[in-house]
Amino acid sequence: MAELKGRSLIASRCAKFFKDGDFVNLGIGVPLMCVNYLPKGVDIWLEAEIGTVGSGPTPSWDDADIDIIDAGGMPASIISGGSIHDHTASFGFIRGGHIDIAVLGTLQVDQEGNIANWTIPGKLVPGMGGAMDLCSGVKRIIVATDHCEKNGAPKILKKCTLPLTGKNCVTDIVTERCYLQVTPEGLVLKELAPGYTVEDIIAATDAEIIVPDEIGVME
Repeated sequence: MAELKGRSLIASRCAKFFKDGDFVNLGIGVPLMCVNYLPKGVDIWLEAEIGTVGSGPTPSWDDADIDIIDAGGMPASIISGGSIHDHTASFGFIRGGHIDIAVLGTLQVDQEGNIANWTIPGKLVPGMGGAMDLCSGVKRIIVATDHCEKNGAPKILKKCTLPLTGKNCVTDIVTERCYLQVTPEGLVLKELAPGYTVEDIIAATDAEIIVPDEIGVME
């Protein structure tokens, strides 16, 4: 199998957090790719704010049902036993603490576990969707993001500068370069993507990084 890189690597690594039977919510973009990399023997119940439980792999447009799309407007599928419901039930799952894991994209994330992913002051945005509810109601928040902006600026900061979506809620950060665990002491470098060194991560990160004696390999 070809070595995964970039956003495919991010999605694949995030999928490894899932346990069989987990109730999961995936944000738009890279998080939605996680369903295509579920580990063997792991079946999850995927909840979407738009009103589905049991979302499946992403079909091609040729095989898509035009009435079943994800929050990003892309074709989606529903596994056997899945359901369609209204927004009241959907947000009841989220706010009631029934979802085990949420994987979210972000604009910024910091070493305190704060996340800013819904707005940039002065720019028109459609709204935060269910992000704030997810950050307050889900047990584990995993951030799936490019390590840096297109201009090279770090997205992993000492302190977020954009309006926060959630405070002290992020538990894990996965980028195309590494996996960082959020702890009370700070960000711990748990795994490196192939081709990257500890020095590379430190140079590309504004936040302070705790480097343990043993570091795994992302795959």
